[in-house]
Amino acid sequence: MNELSSLTPINQAEIKIGQAVPWTVYDAWGNLLLESGTTVSNEAQLNDLLENGYCSDTIWTDVEKKTAASVTTSVNSKSGTAPEKTVSELNKEAMIELDSVRWHVGEIFYLQVHDNANLRYTVRLVGFVKNKSVLVTAPMIDGKGALIRDGQTFIVRAFPGKRAYAFTASAIKSVFSPHAYLHLTYPKQVRSTTIRQNSRATVKIIAAVSIGDPEQTAAATLGDLSMGGTSGVIKKPLGKKNDLGIIKFKVNAAGNDEFLVLKVILRSVSPTETGDEYRHGFEFIDVPTQAKLILSAFVHQTLAESE
Repeated sequence: MNELSSLTPINQAEIKIGQAVPWTVYDAWGNLLLESGTTVSNEAQLNDLLENGYCSDTIWTDVEKKTAASVTTSVNSKSGTAPEKTVSELNKEAMIELDSVRWHVGEIFYLQVHDNANLRYTVRLVGFVKNKSVLVTAPMIDGKGALIRDGQTFIVRAFPGKRAYAFTASAIKSVFSPHAYLHLTYPKQVRSTTIRQNSRATVKIIAAVSIGDPEQTAAATLGDLSMGGTSGVIKKPLGKKNDLGIIKFKVNAAGNDEFLVLKVILRSVSPTETGDEYRHGFEFIDVPTQAKLILSAFVHQTLAESE
C-alpha cells in the first residue's frame, strides 16, 4: 500500500495513447497501477487509467513540506520544546485556498443544510466564477427540484482520492433555464482532511452474514465500517477465527442506495459489555473495483458528516 498523503484524479488532457505517463499512477487507495515513464499502449488501458487512475498532487507535497518546516522552526525557537501538534497530526488537516483544489467538472458535492443537519443534497460541480461563485447542479428531492432560498447556508463536502474537503457557502441564486443549477458563494478557504485506509466510520447498519463450513447464517448490526473491514454485533457467536464468509448490507453512497455483497474473513469474536451478544470483527477480501468505489464514497461521506 502506498502512503501518499494526497492523490488527485488524472485529467484526460494529461495522458494519451502512445505516450509515456510523466508520473506514477495509483488507484484511489494508493495501490500502484503504472510506473512513471510507462507508455500507454491501447485505448482499453487509457480508459482504465482515466477511470481509476490518480497521481500524486504536488500542491499537497508543498503544503506538507511547509507544515514540517513550520513545526521544526517551532521546536527550535522553544529550545527543543515539543510542539502542541506533531507533523503527522498537522498533515491530516490544512486550510487552503479554493484555487489550490484540483476538482474537476462533474465532481460530486454533498450539501448539508447548516441549520438542519438531517437535510442533505447530492449535486455535481458545474464550474467556478473565480472570487464570485461556485456553480453546482440543482439540489433534488425525489426527482424534483428542491426549494432553495437565496442566502440559505450549506456545509459543502467532497472527497476525491484520499482527502475530504469541506467549506461553508450560501446560496446566491437558483437558475432554471436552460438547465437548472445553483450559484453558491465562493469560499475564501477550504478545509482538507486526510482520510486513511483504516479510518472507521461509525454506523448502524443491519447486515446478513454467512460464515464457516458448514455455513452458519445470522443477522448482524454493524457498528463501524472502513475500507478494510467492519465489526458487527450478533446474538450468538458465529463461526471461528479465520473462517471465510459473505456479508451483505445496503448503504447510501453519492445519493444512491447500493447493495454490497463482500467476501470476509472472521478475525475476532468476543462478548459485548453486557455479555448478552457477541461482537464479530470482519476483514474484507477480494473487493471488486465497483464495490470499492461505493464503499469509499460511503465511508468518506460518513466520516465527513460526523465532524
